[in-house]
Amino acid sequence: MKPKIDKFVLAIICIVILAYFFPFWGSQNSPVPLNLIGSIGVSLIFFFYGLKLSPEKIKSGLKNWKLHLLVQASSFVLFPLIVIAIYPFISSESNLTIWLGFMFLAALPSTVSSSVVMVSIAKGNIPAAIFNASISGLIGIVITPLWMSLFLKQASNDFDLGSIYLKLITEILLPVILGIALQRYFGDFARKHLRLLTLFDKSIILLIIYKSFAQSFEENVFNSVNMVDLLLILTAVIILFSVVYFIIGKFATKLGFDLEDRITAQFCGTKKSLVHGTVFSKILFKNTASVGVILLPLMLFHFIQIFIISIIASKLERQAVISEV
Repeated sequence: MKPKIDKFVLAIICIVILAYFFPFWGSQNSPVPLNLIGSIGVSLIFFFYGLKLSPEKIKSGLKNWKLHLLVQASSFVLFPLIVIAIYPFISSESNLTIWLGFMFLAALPSTVSSSVVMVSIAKGNIPAAIFNASISGLIGIVITPLWMSLFLKQASNDFDLGSIYLKLITEILLPVILGIALQRYFGDFARKHLRLLTLFDKSIILLIIYKSFAQSFEENVFNSVNMVDLLLILTAVIILFSVVYFIIGKFATKLGFDLEDRITAQFCGTKKSLVHGTVFSKILFKNTASVGVILLPLMLFHFIQIFIISIIASKLERQAVISEV
């Protein structure tokens, strides 16, 4: 079974190309209010997320606390500490921008849908994957801005953590809470139209990516990123993913996890959410011209995590089938 190229990854590539040739529609002078559309879209994404989030599954998932602790520690502690270890070696302004992109990537929560899908293919612990992917997004609302505040305050005088949290609460947390509150009325509707809602989610993410890259292209921000830098960023992304995957595997073995739990720990603990990344970038870097460069490591990581994990998941699936025969 050969791993297929994710259609969403192809859509991202097309959107970036579109932003390169037609940056005006995403610029500050655009007659189309993309910021407003994006803000409304983001709120709807998390409202529907609340409709799909099952409180019962979260309650039942709390029992396997060692697995949950390992996944969340990997997402919010291990990733950032690895990237911070590189900080003393940053020597130029352009390198600092790219490093901020890696730090932003490292501080993000785990992804939801692809984590659960891949764990399911590999025959891992699916309830634990759903729990960790869901809870990670909520933790990230608090933790991601805190990590970034340590470095963005040094790079920007107008960085205001209070206003960022206010925006996160109004655009993300309140819609999630509203979705959970209305779940008994519209939960079945959300689950019935899951594919349409996923398409809506991806459309809003593509819009935010277009806006970010169009602004960067309009202001010639990518002049500092040549092909050599791009290959170095890609290599660093692969190394970061591989190191975290290996460390989680070692910890899972020491904690005595069975195969199902180890699969879930490694699959969920190495993932980073492009959805949260694009949404958070819209709030954290709203006055930053180089937001496209900052998002670059995240988008490359998104492709790499899907590509590598799909290969591993397919291999584990074949092994599971053989063992059942």
